[in-house]
Amino acid sequence: MLSSLLGRVGAALLLVVLSVAAAACGGAGGDELRSDLARSTPSASTTDLRALVDGNNEFAFDLYRTLSAEDGNLFYSPHSISLALAMTYTGARGETERQMAETLGFRLPQPALHAAFNTLDLELGARGADDDGFRLRIANAVWGQRGYEFLDDFLDQLAEHYGAGVMAADFQGAPEASRAAINDWVADRTEDRIRDLVPPELIHPLTRMVLANAVYFHASWALPFPESRTAPGPFHLLDGGSVEVPMMRTNEEFTYASGDGYQAVDLPYDGYELSMTILVPDRGRFREFEDALDAELVARTIAGLHSRTVDLTMPRFGVESQFRLAETLKTLGMGDAFDQSRSDFSGIDGRSCAAGDDPCLYVEDVVHQAFVAVDEAGTEAAAATAVLLRNESAGPPPVTLAIDRPLIFLIRDRATGAVLFLGRVLNPSAVEPNGR
Repeated sequence: MLSSLLGRVGAALLLVVLSVAAAACGGAGGDELRSDLARSTPSASTTDLRALVDGNNEFAFDLYRTLSAEDGNLFYSPHSISLALAMTYTGARGETERQMAETLGFRLPQPALHAAFNTLDLELGARGADDDGFRLRIANAVWGQRGYEFLDDFLDQLAEHYGAGVMAADFQGAPEASRAAINDWVADRTEDRIRDLVPPELIHPLTRMVLANAVYFHASWALPFPESRTAPGPFHLLDGGSVEVPMMRTNEEFTYASGDGYQAVDLPYDGYELSMTILVPDRGRFREFEDALDAELVARTIAGLHSRTVDLTMPRFGVESQFRLAETLKTLGMGDAFDQSRSDFSGIDGRSCAAGDDPCLYVEDVVHQAFVAVDEAGTEAAAATAVLLRNESAGPPPVTLAIDRPLIFLIRDRATGAVLFLGRVLNPSAVEPNGR
C-alpha cells in the first residue's frame, strides 16, 4: 500500500563528483579540509530571489520537454539539480560559466546568485521544520581529496552560501571507504530512505571532490482524502485503452483553474506552505498541452487559481525515474562543461582545460534518480543525482474534476514559487516504487 510509505522519509539528494582528467594527487583523509566559516545570513533582495526562482523554473520545464520525449511516467527534482549545479557553477569561468548560466537560467552575477540560493535554501528549510505533518529539510556537504589544492575563495563560497564545509577524503587510496562515508551521510540525512546512492564506479582514484545536497520532503494533505471513498476506477491511457486503479475521492474547497484544453487544481499540504498543483489536459489533448508547457504557462495558471468546491477523483500513484543527464544538458547548451579540451572550472582549483592546463576539471556524467508516492494521507518524494566532474460560501456550482487520464504535476513552495518536484503520470498502474 502506498499509504504505508507515508510517515517515513521523502528526500531529494544531489551529488556532484569532481575528478581530474589526468594523474591524481596523493592523500588520505576523513577529517576537515575547511569548515571554519559560518553560513552567511540570508541577504538577497526580493528582486534577486524572484529572478533566481524564475530562472530555476524555466530550467525545470526546459528539462521536462527533453526528458518527456521518452515514453512512460516521469519524475525528477529540478530544484535539487539546480542547487547542486549551482555549487559546481561557483567554480566555472569563461565560456563554461556562460553556457551553464544560459542553460540553467542563472541570470544574476555569481555573488548575487549564490546569495539568492542561500536565501531560498534557508527559507525553504524553515518550512514546517518542527511540524510532524509537514517537513522539508535541506542539507549540503562537500568532500575533497586530501592534498589537492582547492582555491580558498571557492571553498569559502560553498561554506558561506551553501553551508557546506569541506571534509577530506582519500579518493585515490581508498575510493570504497570514501564512497561508504558519502553513502552513510546520505542515508543519515534521509533516514535510510536512500541508501547506497553512489555506486562503486562513480568514485575512483581520479575523483577530486563530491558535493552533496539532501532535500527531505514529507507532507500530509491539509485536506486528506477519506480512505473509505477510495475504490477501483478506470484511468484512460494515451493509446485509447484504460486500466483499473485505486481512485481516491473527495469533495472539498480547493483552488481551481481552467484554460484552453485543460483544468488545474491545487492541493495544499499541511500548514498551507507547499502544495501539489495538478494540470489535467482534456482527453485527446495531452501531447498538444505538453508541447506548450513552460514556466510561463504554469505561472499564468497558478495566478488564475480561485477557490471552488471541487468534486475530485484522482488515482493513488507512485513513480520512479532514472536517467543520465549528460547528453540532455549538452543538448540544452552547456556542452563545454563536459569537454576535456574546453571546460573551465578554474574557479575551483586555478586550472582550466580551455587554457591547456593539465590536469584540469570537466564534467564526466550526470545521473539522476527520483521517487514519489501519493495516497490518501499525503506525499513522499525523493530524488538523487550524481554529477561527475572528471579531475485554494456560496458561489459558483461545484466543479467536477475526474483525474482519470494522464496528468502533469508539480510540488511547489507557495511563497517563493520555487518548483521542487515535477512529473507526469501516464499510467498509474505501472510498477510502484519498491514493489508497492
